[in-house]
Amino acid sequence: MQDIQTIKINLPGGMVSPGRLREILTVAYDAKVQQVRFGSRQQLIFRITGEKVRFLERDFKKQKIRYEINGENYPNIVSSYCAEEVFRTGHWLHESEYHTVLDGFDYSPKLKINLSDSHQSFTPFFTGNLNFIASPEPHFWYLYIRPKQSNSLFRWRDLIYTNDIAALAHTLEPFLLEAIDEEITERYLYEKVSQSSSLITQPATQEVPLPDFGLPYYEGFNRYGQRSWLGIYRRNEEFSIPFLLDICSLCLETRVGEICTTPWKSLIIKGIEENDRPRWSQIMSRHNINVRHAANELAWQTEDHDDEGIEFKKYILQYFEKHDTRTFGLCFGVQTRDKSEVFGSILIRKRYTLRVGDLRLLPVYDLFHTDNFNPNSRTYFLFETGLMKNHLPNQVDRLCRKFNASRYGQQTSRIEIAESSAPALIHERYQCPHCLTVYDETFGDERAGIAPGVPFSALPDSYLCATCEAPKTEFAVVEIENLVV
Repeated sequence: MQDIQTIKINLPGGMVSPGRLREILTVAYDAKVQQVRFGSRQQLIFRITGEKVRFLERDFKKQKIRYEINGENYPNIVSSYCAEEVFRTGHWLHESEYHTVLDGFDYSPKLKINLSDSHQSFTPFFTGNLNFIASPEPHFWYLYIRPKQSNSLFRWRDLIYTNDIAALAHTLEPFLLEAIDEEITERYLYEKVSQSSSLITQPATQEVPLPDFGLPYYEGFNRYGQRSWLGIYRRNEEFSIPFLLDICSLCLETRVGEICTTPWKSLIIKGIEENDRPRWSQIMSRHNINVRHAANELAWQTEDHDDEGIEFKKYILQYFEKHDTRTFGLCFGVQTRDKSEVFGSILIRKRYTLRVGDLRLLPVYDLFHTDNFNPNSRTYFLFETGLMKNHLPNQVDRLCRKFNASRYGQQTSRIEIAESSAPALIHERYQCPHCLTVYDETFGDERAGIAPGVPFSALPDSYLCATCEAPKTEFAVVEIENLVV
């Protein structure tokens, strides 16, 4: 068996100049790499046999190209810049503002950092550890912190000035990496930062509303103003290097300054002049690149380099096509590996019911949806558990129908952190800290023989998480407030 190594190269903010991308791809192609992919954090990923790695590393060092081998120690900085201009135009957040933030990072972050326009739903808000979201106040950002390996989320009390984002991230990083979970609170971090840095801030006086999710159609040629943008999606997520090299060359010839990668593992090329459109079409034809796939096919996220997830996506899409399933307003995530993360309002998780040593046998699937079906929500509700693969498409279809039936009268979600003056009914649910499964006594746990209506306190001590089989003692309380109007 060949020794296969995975190479990851960060493209900060999902932006890369055509010249730099051409340098990276040329080194990879010289090392006999034929195909590359773009990850869900907007990075470049490819695989290479072990004997060629030393030649690749030698050439990368000559070109001063930073890379990782088989690692995720330095996650890429994700940004919503790929959506700017083509899907929406921010009140004050434009290309120069993104570049100002990214240019401030003179170090490689070990935390996941997201930069988001608050009015878009194309890129995720809260998949990072430090999530900066543009506020209504020009040049100031909200910060929502999610500690590593945690699903808790809290808001920084101040708005952060654009030029201070990198400095604050650098200051926060050691405290978030080194502190024990019980210490990581907003107050603890705020006191640490106040002692070690001076920042330009404003009080954060309101919460960030979560926009209704609507995935824009991000493929093909599309006009905006006097120019066009081109979105390129590949069904198998693979892009041939000769095709990408041709794209880089044409960008340089026609003065297109940047290529954008997206969290949907696709490319967006902005600023195509009308006179140049025929040349772009020629490249697409030369490499047999198809566009205008079905919208429901574009609304899926799988783990990076996960061929099983891609095949599973195709399997469910066949059912959707046969039954003409409506999926507008939804996106889907497929999770086949432990402790990975995908972005989706409907989430499919694979698990094994039998383990013998290192062998994992008898796979089943659990089906979840997020609160209000908004993929930016951090709360997951179990819809069905322990499904066999052949039963799953029908259950996903049922969940889509449930979503469509609930659309009438649905209102925009909001992150409720600040206290409300209205009286509240507090409903406690218990959540597994490992896989984020919520035990809801309203539904019980049919697989474990727990009937609806059984409170968590009445569960036997031997109860295990329906998804990852974590013990009952490790569940934590989650409070969900229903305001009385």
